[in-house]
Amino acid sequence: MPGEVRVVVYQAAYGEEQLAAVREAYHQVSERLAKVPGMLGNELLRSPADPSALAVMSRWESMEAFLAWEAGADHRQDTAPLRPFRDTRTAAPFAVYEVDAAY
Repeated sequence: MPGEVRVVVYQAAYGEEQLAAVREAYHQVSERLAKVPGMLGNELLRSPADPSALAVMSRWESMEAFLAWEAGADHRQDTAPLRPFRDTRTAAPFAVYEVDAAY
């Protein structure tokens, strides 16, 4: 796993109707990203401490694979369904981490 990359994009849903919309958008985005070279998978996470706070964590085989997709023409279109639900309470809308060690 060292060398793999995790990308966390912060989302927010206020109420059950928005939560359902985020889930639907997540599935749309996931179907598109499943075909992207270097994408290993992703998860929709929800905070038990703050049910309005969600995050999509994606796993990439390398920083190069993630950056190639991010620089590509399809990046913005691929993620468009989730963009309205970005969590504006966070200082940055996303974070990128390289796996340094794993068991």
